[in-house]
Amino acid sequence: MDSKMHLQPWWLLPISLLLQLSNLKNWANAAPQVPCYFIFGDSLSDSGNNNNLKTLAKVNYRPYGIDFPKGPTGRFSNVELLGFEEYMPPFAKSERKNILQGVNYASGASGILDETGSLMGARVPMSIQIRNHETIIARIRKILRNDSSTEKLLRQCIYSIQIGSNDFVNNYFKPNFYNSSHGYSVSEFATMLVRQFAHQIKDLYKTGARIFALFGLGQLGCTPNAIATHGTNGSLCVTKLNDAAFLFNQRLIPLVMALNSKLTDAKFTYLNYSPMKVAQLSLESPCCKTGAGGNRELCIHYSKPCSNRKQYAFWDGVHPTDASNVLIAKNLYGTRSFSDARPFNIRSLARKSSDDQQRQIWVEVLVN
Repeated sequence: MDSKMHLQPWWLLPISLLLQLSNLKNWANAAPQVPCYFIFGDSLSDSGNNNNLKTLAKVNYRPYGIDFPKGPTGRFSNVELLGFEEYMPPFAKSERKNILQGVNYASGASGILDETGSLMGARVPMSIQIRNHETIIARIRKILRNDSSTEKLLRQCIYSIQIGSNDFVNNYFKPNFYNSSHGYSVSEFATMLVRQFAHQIKDLYKTGARIFALFGLGQLGCTPNAIATHGTNGSLCVTKLNDAAFLFNQRLIPLVMALNSKLTDAKFTYLNYSPMKVAQLSLESPCCKTGAGGNRELCIHYSKPCSNRKQYAFWDGVHPTDASNVLIAKNLYGTRSFSDARPFNIRSLARKSSDDQQRQIWVEVLVN
């Protein structure tokens, strides 16, 4: 039981772990810690890649973006700017002038497996996100006009990968639509997922990636949507979903350690978080009225959200508020707990700034 308490709450995962650290308005002389960031994942990181797709997994409408000066952009949260002039551009809108600082490839409803989330409609699975990254690398080569300069740049970038939740929630635990649970036990499925994920990480390594921040799955069964969908049978959360996430993490952590041992010119870290850190926030209900999306987990179009958003952990049925992300940022930046980050915390991945500057910048980054 105690070991499972170290699961990262899925709904509290940062919408983007690693976003642009440059162009800060309110923090004078705060230099970027690394030159660029590449973000892979699902809706917890999607910044607009799904906007023009035929899918139920997109949120380019109010009340999403209510706290963002540009309004709804496709990010699955209320999104406070908190000092940033710009965020990392989504691949769908990437342009020549901005790709040198990084790109966000994440797509709502996507997973490690290509078929995951297909019930929702179009999405960009991890394998295609990697292919999109290869397209960006080709563009970078044209800009820099030098292969060695491109390689040097890519080796200094941070690669944030936050994916796998949908492979359970929108695949394995939907037996009427997917065959996964008919051919695998939960344990076998978790093993297969991590093996596939390992191949994808190594594919990124082959493109020149050397600094990886990998998120474990959290308590999938404790979101308002999961509880409403599956029921808890008297428990606080949906046990089968939490157990599945635990099995995935049990396999991901050894993978991270093995990658660090075998690929010694690279850094890999596993990031986790304790649910006790957000005890001061309301976990029982989301800030907005839900009912949209393929699982009715998204905010109803143009509905009025709660006014006290800083008191809620959930923005909608599964996605975090910025208040949640601030708490995560403060913990993960400098945590010394091996259960929260192993073998490195965020500080050890970041560079080129004083500790105080790094701490404040990372708080901003994690609350996208």
